[in-house]
Amino acid sequence: MANENENELQATALPVTIHAQYIRDLSFENPNAQINVRGNQNNPTINVNIGMDARKLDDANTPNLYEVALTINAEATRDNGTVFIAELVYGVTVSVGDVVPEEQHHPLLLIEIPRISFPFARQIMATVTSQGGYPPLLLNPVDFHALYMDRFADDIKAAQEAAAGEAN
Repeated sequence: MANENENELQATALPVTIHAQYIRDLSFENPNAQINVRGNQNNPTINVNIGMDARKLDDANTPNLYEVALTINAEATRDNGTVFIAELVYGVTVSVGDVVPEEQHHPLLLIEIPRISFPFARQIMATVTSQGGYPPLLLNPVDFHALYMDRFADDIKAAQEAAAGEAN
């Protein structure tokens, strides 16, 4: 018989505290809604772009306080015309624990915090598009690590080369 402890999952907490989550900006444009929401039309083409940003906030009582913004832009088009445009900036105010070295704040903030907040932003986008008269926009899961690596590939390569140069 297996040890009971082997079957239990160990929960490890991230060294962050989430203080607040909120909609920082939300826009839904529905041009020609009276035409676009009618049935019997071709499905639109939907282009989705996702971005992440973080900025340090000054707070005397909370060290290492940041605002992380997850931005989602979705544009649906049909026959060279815009069906809808949905734009969301979802903010998270978070503090990073002292156990995390300063050089690790950037990836932690731009990978893990968007991963945590994405389901909330996804739900908002689904609700907004549904209230706009369309089926809910159900965004696929996002690999924020891959997005981070793509976005900062040049910076990462330069840092690795600099570290290799120092080692020689």
